[in-house]
Amino acid sequence: MLSGFGKSKSQQGSASRGDERELIQRCKDGDIGAFNELVTLFEKRVFNFAYRISGNYDDANDVAQEAFIRVFNSLHSFRGDSNFSTWVYRIVKNVYLDERKKSKSHRLTSLDDYIELEENPVAKQVEDRGPSPEQIVEQNELARVLQEAICKLPDYQRVIVTLYHMQHKSYDEIADILGLPIGTVKSRLNRARLALAEILQEETELFQQTASQDIGSSS
Repeated sequence: MLSGFGKSKSQQGSASRGDERELIQRCKDGDIGAFNELVTLFEKRVFNFAYRISGNYDDANDVAQEAFIRVFNSLHSFRGDSNFSTWVYRIVKNVYLDERKKSKSHRLTSLDDYIELEENPVAKQVEDRGPSPEQIVEQNELARVLQEAICKLPDYQRVIVTLYHMQHKSYDEIADILGLPIGTVKSRLNRARLALAEILQEETELFQQTASQDIGSSS
């Protein structure tokens, strides 16, 4: 019989959280195999978040690896007051900000990096909806422009936009991850959206100007 068959989502979720708590306790007891299982459970989510906020594959790898090292070294201090995933996201955010302090020169993501992500929305759209080659090019270009625009935001705005719009975290979860009141999270997210919209507007105007100049020079 398939595991979880015939169970409600709440029952499956409770079982999953129970398995997670068991893994955490085994890790605290010194079981390295249990920690490897935890890494397997969270590595895609951790890398995806790291990639979204850092903007390129190499930095995301560095952030993710350092985050798991910190998780391993700090696991004994996890008391379960918040969800384990929230605690892990907080560590990833801290690692990213620490790395940004060390170096201010960061590359923007390449289009190839974005396409190769296993769980990115473009890949899902290509797989699920079967768009035409022209639509794929357009989607990839939109994804590239959006990622580059996000990378131009200040660090705190980049993190909050990524958590809400890319990682689909709730206001409560973001408040817990960032250690901020919910009201502050909402106001900062609104300001980040406005800043992102302004950047995207500037990109659109620049593209239109370039296109006009190209048309004029060819006529």
